[in-house]
Amino acid sequence: MNIKSPVSATIAEDYTIKYLVGVDGGGSGTRIIVTDKKLKILASAQGDPSALGQGIEKAWRAVLDTLARAFHYGNIPVPMLSECAIGFGLSGANNIIWKNEFYMRNPGFKNIIVDTDGFTTLLGAHGGNPGAIVAVGTGSVGMVLTKDGIRRDVSGWGFPAGDEASGAWLGLKAAAITQKTIDGRRPPSTLSEHVLKFCGKEPAQFLNWLGNAGQNSFAQLAPLVFQSAATDIDAKNLLIAAGLEIDMMAKALDPNGELPLSICGRLGEALIPYLPESTKSRNQTAQGDSTIGALLLVSKNA
Repeated sequence: MNIKSPVSATIAEDYTIKYLVGVDGGGSGTRIIVTDKKLKILASAQGDPSALGQGIEKAWRAVLDTLARAFHYGNIPVPMLSECAIGFGLSGANNIIWKNEFYMRNPGFKNIIVDTDGFTTLLGAHGGNPGAIVAVGTGSVGMVLTKDGIRRDVSGWGFPAGDEASGAWLGLKAAAITQKTIDGRRPPSTLSEHVLKFCGKEPAQFLNWLGNAGQNSFAQLAPLVFQSAATDIDAKNLLIAAGLEIDMMAKALDPNGELPLSICGRLGEALIPYLPESTKSRNQTAQGDSTIGALLLVSKNA
C-alpha cells in the first residue's frame, strides 16, 4: 500500500534514512506503521499506551517496544534509530512542557516531529488538505484546518472536566446513574445492572472501584451504555447527548459547513447514528487515520 503524499526533499536526499515511522499514541494504546521513503507501508503493530500524561519515560518505552514489534512483524532487520525518521501524534502533546521533554528524550531518531493526535487525525482524515474532524475515543477533540492554513481546535480539555462525548465522559455519567440506582433515587435498569456487574455489585465494591478509577477505567464503561440503549432510556439519552456534543464541536469548527467533515475514532463512528441529521449528512469517511497523518507530518517536516 502506498500513501499518496509527496516526500520532502530532505528525506528523499538523505540516504542515511531508510524508514519513515508514523505513531498514534493515546491513552488506550499505541499504533505504529513503518514505510519506506516512498511511503509504501512495510509493517505495523499495536502496543501499550503512550499518552504523555502517563509520563514521558513510559510513553517512550511504549513507542520503542511497539516499533520493535512492528519490525518483527514485517520481517525487517531492526535498523539503527538514526536510520529512521519518525512522526508522532500524541495525546497530551498540546502540553508544551510534556512535548519539549519528549523531544529532549529522543533516543536517537534521525528526524523527529511531535504533534497532537488530534492534528495527525485531521491530516490523515483529509490527506493533509483543509477540513474538520471530531475525534472521539477515550478522550475527544475537534480540529479544523482552514483553506488559508489556520489551525484551530475545540474540546480536548481533558478528563474529567472536558472531553465531552468521549468514552471516559460516557463512563463517568454511567457511573453517576448507577450511584442513583444504589441509593434508590432511580429504579434499577439494564445500564445499572451492567455497571454493577462490571465494577462490583456491593456498594463497598463499587465505591472501591470508583476510588481507583481513572480516565481509562471510566472509558471501559462506555460499551455498557451502548449495550443498554435499547432497553434503558437513560442510556439512550446519554448517547443522544454525546451526539449533540459532537454536533456542537463540528459547528464551532466550521459554522457555515463549508469544509469536509469526518467523525473519527471507533467511538466517534459508533455515535454517528445519534448525531443530528444536519451533521450526520456532512460526515465523510476519513481517508486515513492518525498514523497516516503522522507519516504525512514527518514526510513534510523532517
